[in-house]
Amino acid sequence: MVVITRTALDFIRHAAAHTDPEEFIALLRKNRKGEIHEILVIPQSDYGRGFSSINTWSYSYTINHCGTVHSHPNGNNLPSRADLRFFRTMGEAHLIIGYPYRDQDVRAFDQEGREIGLKIAEVKKRRG
Repeated sequence: MVVITRTALDFIRHAAAHTDPEEFIALLRKNRKGEIHEILVIPQSDYGRGFSSINTWSYSYTINHCGTVHSHPNGNNLPSRADLRFFRTMGEAHLIIGYPYRDQDVRAFDQEGREIGLKIAEVKKRRG
């Protein structure tokens, strides 16, 4: 099961919608609770129609990312063969968000492309 914060998911939804019709791609980072809470947009990444890629020379391997996220503007949120090859080299959890970029349009996969659960960690409001 992958847990993502509401803020991180909203950022992904917004970025995917505003990159459409090209694919959006970024790295994911977890907080101390183990929730995905940061979306790392890497300089010199390629956003294209039907593809996206991260320039691995544009970031430090010490950033401790846990996986990736990318969009599929065609609405299909299943990994392609190219996605599966990419997953194996880029961390443990991978999200794909398909058009129209709603919460229910996001799916999570492991390094082998097997679907894993996705839970949204809602922010608890403080009293006072």
